[in-house]
Amino acid sequence: MHALLFLASTLLAGDGVKIWYQETGRGTPVIVIHGGPGMDHESLARDLTPLEKHHRVIEYDQRGGGRSTLPSDTKLLTIDHHVDDLEALRKKLGLEKITLLAHSFGPAIAAQYAMRYPDRIERMIFLGPIPPRKGKFFEEYGTTLRSRLTEADRMRAGEIQKEMAASKNVNALCREYWKIMTPPRLAKDVPITTVKSDLCAAPGKAILYGTTKTNPTTFGSLGDWNWIDGLAKVKAPTLIIHGDEDAIPMAMVSEWVTALPNARILRLAHTGHFPHAEQPQLVFPAMEVFLSGGWPADAASK
Repeated sequence: MHALLFLASTLLAGDGVKIWYQETGRGTPVIVIHGGPGMDHESLARDLTPLEKHHRVIEYDQRGGGRSTLPSDTKLLTIDHHVDDLEALRKKLGLEKITLLAHSFGPAIAAQYAMRYPDRIERMIFLGPIPPRKGKFFEEYGTTLRSRLTEADRMRAGEIQKEMAASKNVNALCREYWKIMTPPRLAKDVPITTVKSDLCAAPGKAILYGTTKTNPTTFGSLGDWNWIDGLAKVKAPTLIIHGDEDAIPMAMVSEWVTALPNARILRLAHTGHFPHAEQPQLVFPAMEVFLSGGWPADAASK
């Protein structure tokens, strides 16, 4: 039995920005695009370890987060810069085509990349993605999240965000924040310990930077996004995996399937925003079928 590959390195992505990445496992390569924006690869890593059995899993910290550069100029945090970084990573890895696994906000980067470089995409998996057009996303998402929190929790979460700016222990405040804000992102009665990944593993300065600069700047660069027409050129097979209790509305997420010419959606009952952690016994076998060239039996074409 071959020992698992582990390699950590950095690449120069331009504009003086360094992107940190690591490779684990062996087999066909899969590049993981974490959510946020402004988080890091650790927000997914521990819950994706089953992939390492059959795949070379490449995880990176996006610019403005984790161990990658936190640019002094926030103009370097647009969605276009994130797409450029992914292309720089592809070149560094020497891959002609890439397979992408993206979570939450990550599919925004994956989709923008695929629309710019449609011939360089082998296949894509989107886990709990934001929708392909803005519409009333923030209103509906925000309303659902707030409805799942007590007034005391809402107030404390807001206080924590303010306290972080002056704190010397950002990581501790980050953990308190996500102790409040993870449960409303999970299916009802799913324990918070279900998510093994560490949402607060990054250096404190990166957490603060990601929250206050990367997140609003990168999201802001999307404008009133609507990628429906542009996605028509993306022919690569794409599997959407979404939970019916995710605060991101299923109806909005389903538009990925109608917009992409070769996409299907796997809708999971009693599942929230972390399907890979909440339903691993369903998600990982489905992903293996897809990564091997097929479609999971329960994946729907509309």
